[in-house]
Amino acid sequence: MQPGRGFVISLAGLALVVTLTAALAATLGFLRVPLHEVATVFSAKALLRPVPQEIDATTISVLTNVRLPRILAAILIGGSLALCGAVFQAVLLNPLADPYTLGISTGAAFGASLVIVLQIFGLALPTAISVPFFAFLGGMGTLALVLYLAAGDSRLSSTSLILAGVIVSAILSAAIGFFKFLADEQVGIIIFWLMGSLAGASWSQLQMLAPVTLVGALLLCIFGRDLNIMAAGERSAASLGIATQRLRLLLVCICSLLTAMAVSVSGIIGFVGLIVPHLLRHLSGPDNRVLLPYSFFAGALLLLVADTLTRAVLPSEVPIGVLTALLGGPFFCFLFKKRQRDGGIF
Repeated sequence: MQPGRGFVISLAGLALVVTLTAALAATLGFLRVPLHEVATVFSAKALLRPVPQEIDATTISVLTNVRLPRILAAILIGGSLALCGAVFQAVLLNPLADPYTLGISTGAAFGASLVIVLQIFGLALPTAISVPFFAFLGGMGTLALVLYLAAGDSRLSSTSLILAGVIVSAILSAAIGFFKFLADEQVGIIIFWLMGSLAGASWSQLQMLAPVTLVGALLLCIFGRDLNIMAAGERSAASLGIATQRLRLLLVCICSLLTAMAVSVSGIIGFVGLIVPHLLRHLSGPDNRVLLPYSFFAGALLLLVADTLTRAVLPSEVPIGVLTALLGGPFFCFLFKKRQRDGGIF
């Protein structure tokens, strides 16, 4: 049975909440901007019309060049991390899986840390381009290595993928620790990037991030029915014409691409892909045709709110990865213990 009219209405409502939250977030910051001016500027830019002259040029510059790219990055990255978390949990049949289970984020962190250390030792590369690029290469290279290690299992099982991810992630974490040692007094550059931040989000990054994220998210949501069938077991899926090995490989590659893109822009932001789908599964049920779209918009909302708190509410800006970990860690511990008492993790 296909999701009904109520699903469409609730999804549209969730999208509207994200939109209104984004508009409200644009009003907050060191420079307070009235909501009607935010709506005027954004609508004028969207319709390619000139902004009315009564709005101050500084306000226009802050909204369009600083806040809007950061808000859109928060929406896209939060949505993709939460969606990938839901897919990983369904594909690997593991409720503790998230976009970092296979070590993709650690690989991206390795790539970024490597180029930062090379810059410290005199390599002349533009930081704004080289760090995201090497982070992306590190994430995708890690995926290739994980798939190579797991290829010994002809079925490409969930267990093989998780174990290969843990092994590769441990090795890369040690390498990142060595890079921190080499960085010496400038180790703060690496540490701040590893803690995650959207402060450097720009239109050039969004030009790469937006199309990949939106197309990838659409592809993942299309496979919601197949993920439901896979949950019944490989034999049942095969009897219904689902090639589980190919589908698992395809979905893992798409999720890894989205995760690598997200990490290359924001650094490591944890717990979004773990908490959001886990919570929504209790609210909306296990149907992935419903869960996946919900996860995208709920993840976008969560990261947007968290980034607005760090940017405009707290006395000084805190790396967003620290905030999501501080909020998400205890919350997940509560959910985990509660489900254990209820007799299961799901």
